[in-house]
Amino acid sequence: MDSALIAPAQYFLLGFFPMVIVSVLIPVVGGAVFAYIIARRAAPLVRANPDPRWDRIPERLRQVFKIWLGQYRHPRYMLAGVLHIVLFAGFLILSIRSLSLVVIGIDAEFVFPGLKGWLGHVYDVVKDYASTAVFLTVSVAAVRRGVFRPARYAVPPRYGKDHTWEALLVLGLIATLMITENLFEASAVVAVRQQALPTGLVPPVTLLWLFSGMLSATAPATLQGIHLISYYIHDLAFFFFLCFLPMGKHFHVITSLFNVFFMRLRTGNVKPVRHGVADDQLDSLKTFGVKRFEDFTWKHILDFYTCVDCGRCSDNCPANAVKRPLSPRFISIKGRNYAFAHYPLSGEILKGEPLMGNTYEEDEIWSCTTCGACEQECPVGIEYIDKIVDLRRGMVDEGMVPQSLQKPLSALEKRGNPWGKMEKKRADWSREKTFAAEIAVKLVENGESADTLYFVDSITSYDDRMQNIARATARLLDAAGIDFCVLGKEEKDSGHEVRRFGEEMLFQDLKAQNMEAIQASAAKRIVTADPHAYNALKNDYPGLPPVEHISQVVTRAVREGKLRLKPIEDQAMVYTYHDPCYLGRHNALYEDPRQALDAIPGLRRVEMFRSRDRSFCCGGGGLMLFYEPEEEQRMGVLRVRMAREAGATVIVTACPFCLVNMEDAIKVAGLEGKMEAIDLSELLVRQLAAA
Repeated sequence: MDSALIAPAQYFLLGFFPMVIVSVLIPVVGGAVFAYIIARRAAPLVRANPDPRWDRIPERLRQVFKIWLGQYRHPRYMLAGVLHIVLFAGFLILSIRSLSLVVIGIDAEFVFPGLKGWLGHVYDVVKDYASTAVFLTVSVAAVRRGVFRPARYAVPPRYGKDHTWEALLVLGLIATLMITENLFEASAVVAVRQQALPTGLVPPVTLLWLFSGMLSATAPATLQGIHLISYYIHDLAFFFFLCFLPMGKHFHVITSLFNVFFMRLRTGNVKPVRHGVADDQLDSLKTFGVKRFEDFTWKHILDFYTCVDCGRCSDNCPANAVKRPLSPRFISIKGRNYAFAHYPLSGEILKGEPLMGNTYEEDEIWSCTTCGACEQECPVGIEYIDKIVDLRRGMVDEGMVPQSLQKPLSALEKRGNPWGKMEKKRADWSREKTFAAEIAVKLVENGESADTLYFVDSITSYDDRMQNIARATARLLDAAGIDFCVLGKEEKDSGHEVRRFGEEMLFQDLKAQNMEAIQASAAKRIVTADPHAYNALKNDYPGLPPVEHISQVVTRAVREGKLRLKPIEDQAMVYTYHDPCYLGRHNALYEDPRQALDAIPGLRRVEMFRSRDRSFCCGGGGLMLFYEPEEEQRMGVLRVRMAREAGATVIVTACPFCLVNMEDAIKVAGLEGKMEAIDLSELLVRQLAAA
């Protein structure tokens, strides 16, 4: 399109001042300020602990394409997700135009590399529709944020000020960029038309099309003014926006790409106490865990910078749902506020203070069940569990352990189980008369062995009710023709919760004893019915034989015809499966338990609203059975009500901790006689067909 207006690069203000000087100064000053801000923001990252994240590059690139570029997690909140996807796509498309405009202010003939000819015409059409879509989207988002205000955006007074103003300011800046870019181009289009020169395509129903129509009768001098003013407003808004991004929650526009690239690729595991320090060298460390801000790793500080403040993590956090003093969102926000306050943009770095009691509260950190719902939901790969565990490690190192946890931790140290019961009673479940008359369980402590080791773990070994799960699991293994053994008194608690509650040295001791016993058993595979033991053995214990959950064993045995299941007796019963956190989210084991249930003829199964990777924690994981948090109601009660709303009369679990909480929750909710909870192994044994 021929130009009928003087370009900013060629315009002389008042006939003598070349505006190209302004066109150069704005990006030079803006770029310098931005570089300075980023350098200051990088200061805590440089001082933080190491965190090697350069492994598995192809997989990291796939995560970038899926989660960052593909916006995979955003549609889980449909309206907000679609709005964000449109904004993000527009950002990618229009970034080329914004960069081009910066250079056009200096060189009027500049064309972005590769966009000459037909491809440039195609891009012009795409960006015109993109800018229109972005403008409409920010308008909807502004109304939604400023008027309707979804509850998950609210900021309780104890956490600071509401961030609505910042969101509206950014939306206003984006709208300004869209309007000025289109006014800049529309004024040129109208001027060309007025001189009867050929114009390019003006896509209908776009801002360019609208503004071209509105300006059609505008005088040439006014068009020239609009052309220049809209350009410089766009240029100033662009660099103001760029420099404003690192000042708050919109820092994620810059950091999210890197945060997703460096996000954790494994689930279920916990970071080591200190990267580069082997487990057998932990005694050499003078301090454990996170006590000061700089004890976080650089990735975790990058997490703070990347928090979108969308509230999805807290909206899915079971601790937050029952009003425990924990909201994952504010773990990040308070960390970011600390970084901003102690690493200011000017002046000296301020002396830090202990995080506990100043930035974070003890009850807040102990309230986490490590269920992983927050991490599963986060659209930018923020990690919480490792931070929580590291903060707990720091508290344990300082002797700041809740009173209710001191006794079970002491019992674990002395007896290898949180109840302090005798080691020799660990296999008593196998000596129950009726069971023992049918199945003789091999005990490694008696010198017996088998290719399959059944790792029972503490709650199933010692709790009278949960011992039924142990016997049911053993019956399933026997019915499937699997020769198995148990460690008996040689087995210690898997230490799963011990590690996640910050008692690293006790975990290392339990792990060492268990590994020695497992290796001495010469077993070629391990089976367990406890997701916490399954996760620990699979993800925290190096060099063990393959580990399986009993649901995997049963599903395979049914498929191979080694197990036959008889039809359900009461056809009126409706079953729902509750995904345990450490079987589902942490290990992606969703299908095997469902396939095992669906293999029972006549069983009617429904899904709860929160299921699979959005399952709702029962609140019982390991030492949480001993912890006494401040909460309005129990997580298990909420979960039972979800099952009730789904139309279920039976909740099937695949975890002893879940079963404890579900049975208790049914009583608390007043649903005895109306609902029942049963473990998957118990149900399957009940439905075993005669050989």
